[in-house]
Amino acid sequence: MSTPYPFTALVGQDDLRLALLLNAVSPAVGGVLVRGEKGTAKSTAVRALSALLPQVPVVAGCRFSCDPAAPDPACPDGPHDAGGAAVRDARMVELPVGASEDRLVGALDIERALSEGVKAFEPGLLADAHRGILYVDEVNLLHDHLVDLLLDAAAMGASYVEREGVSVRHAARFLLVGTMNPEEGELRPQLLDRFGLTVEVAASRETDQRVEVVRRRLAYDDDAEGFAARWHDDESALRERIVAARALLPQVRLGDGALRQIAATCAAFEVDGMRADIVMARTATALAAWAGRSDVLAEDVRQAALLALPHRRRRNPFDAPGLDEDKLDDTLEQAGDGSDTGGDGDDDPEPDDDGPGGGGQPPQGGPDTPDTPDTSDAPAADDRQTGQDDDSSPAQVPAQAPAGGGEQQPVQASEPFRTKMLTVPGLGEGAAGRRSRARTEHGRTTGARRPQGALTKLHLAATVQAAAPHQRARGRSGRGLVVRRDDLRQATREGREGNLVLFVVDASGSMAARQRMSAVKGAVLSLLLDAYQRRDKVGLVTFRGSDAEVALPPTSSVDAAAARLETLPTGGRTPVAAGLLKAHDVLRVERLRDPARRPLVVVVTDGRATGGVEPVARAGRAARLFGAAGIASVVVDCESGHVRLGLAGQLAGELGGTVVTLDELRAESIAGLVKDVTGTRMRSVA
Repeated sequence: MSTPYPFTALVGQDDLRLALLLNAVSPAVGGVLVRGEKGTAKSTAVRALSALLPQVPVVAGCRFSCDPAAPDPACPDGPHDAGGAAVRDARMVELPVGASEDRLVGALDIERALSEGVKAFEPGLLADAHRGILYVDEVNLLHDHLVDLLLDAAAMGASYVEREGVSVRHAARFLLVGTMNPEEGELRPQLLDRFGLTVEVAASRETDQRVEVVRRRLAYDDDAEGFAARWHDDESALRERIVAARALLPQVRLGDGALRQIAATCAAFEVDGMRADIVMARTATALAAWAGRSDVLAEDVRQAALLALPHRRRRNPFDAPGLDEDKLDDTLEQAGDGSDTGGDGDDDPEPDDDGPGGGGQPPQGGPDTPDTPDTSDAPAADDRQTGQDDDSSPAQVPAQAPAGGGEQQPVQASEPFRTKMLTVPGLGEGAAGRRSRARTEHGRTTGARRPQGALTKLHLAATVQAAAPHQRARGRSGRGLVVRRDDLRQATREGREGNLVLFVVDASGSMAARQRMSAVKGAVLSLLLDAYQRRDKVGLVTFRGSDAEVALPPTSSVDAAAARLETLPTGGRTPVAAGLLKAHDVLRVERLRDPARRPLVVVVTDGRATGGVEPVARAGRAARLFGAAGIASVVVDCESGHVRLGLAGQLAGELGGTVVTLDELRAESIAGLVKDVTGTRMRSVA
């Protein structure tokens, strides 16, 4: 077994370390979600935490880690007799993104259950994680059905395995820790709310601190055991502090003043439900215990709010998580108003040395400045490129620009609206989602087949029908059915899949005329929001001037797509053919990476192809590539004015898709227009 990187050797990342340590002190806080860019020690910190947790007493031989002081009466390995206790290290169990349902909850031998009535159960990862840590790296990429199982277990503290009338239950209480890169997609709101705390991490922009990170990592890679030995004393001291804080925790007093501050803060920031209040109360209590105090102070409440509220304030996937600290301070001051917050006035202990912000920072050999203020001020990749002020409004954009005009300032999108479902026709086999019909592991049962590999979903009627003719030959004498493996039938099910929605957006000068781009961006933003809700991947191709570019390769992050859309410049001619060819190339590459995910192409244009030789004919030839490949497509016609050429309708015909106008996209009638986007070819408009 490899030597883990010492927790005390981590450089910086104070909020991350504090959040993990608070959960080590009080597992009731509810876990941690760590959000941040790649390469910021997210996984390293989580794995290092497990070595600091106190050992766990368990019933000897119990596969479900029952507590000998209070064994689970429903434990599948029970009932447990008194005695036979053992002690082991706390476990950290990793849940792979591609894990199966059986690997997570456990596997039940259906054949023995039917033929012998025996509950032969092999525990899964939820059983292994009981009374320990369940770690999910890239938790935002976890399949929906596994997310549902995690939600159930986290809510009930138990895991249930139900298979054709056979039921197994066992305790599953664990510290849930997830890490994610927001660029790869956001987390479902239901699971997001299950994490007690959230932390945003970013690489330091300070040279000295980055040097120290590299120095320590190289030393660890050269000699992991020797490096860990250098930090042994610091690790031991931190472990003892965790034990002391756990012992102090029941004695910490949460006064009425602190409770009022917590309630006022949650109300002021309009968080949903009451879970935020409870998590803040538990976090503030853990902060006081970590600082060695028996009373909760206002600073504990403030720190608890910064850790527990940011991820609960998102109203849609385009909202950036965060908290207005000035508003937080004002709220705490108004709610406090000199009232008791759990302390004893002037006799309160000084929190400066061991306060919440400084907790978990043992002496370190290299430079480690806790505060890195420059991380949030670095220039963003998608900052405005026009040199104009950020508060420029769409009204300041020229009303009309010639088709061959230069680049114009990006305009703001209009208010997004709710759209109806666009689906890809046929039956797919892609990743689980909420858009198009597909064969999936979950959904309504449509038939049965012989299992290919391990049996996961038994079709009971088909199994009985297959076994019935052979009962006499098998010597059946009792009431039980004699079942052989060849009799078992796997249920085939139909559900919904997620698709790749590739937006091909016309950013030419003609699209900026009469300020249409604001409405166009609003429509695309609405479709992006729909793609987020339906668990799709999205991509963005834009074309203008003389060429096209991939503004955003296929990704699960609709936030990134919305950011690219916001800064999309316009101007120049309309190279429709270049845009379609670029999109076709994107789909070709993506098909190699993810062959099961079916694409849906949404072309947003007025159809006025210009530039080069025979631009309309070349656009038609490029569009026929999509029709020949059977790629589902929709053309959003952005043409306006009294004189309409109908070129978008012609383009839809070449694509083999359908065409809708911006007005129709906003109307309820969209459901009938694009339910099956490749059902029939639209007639060209003369």
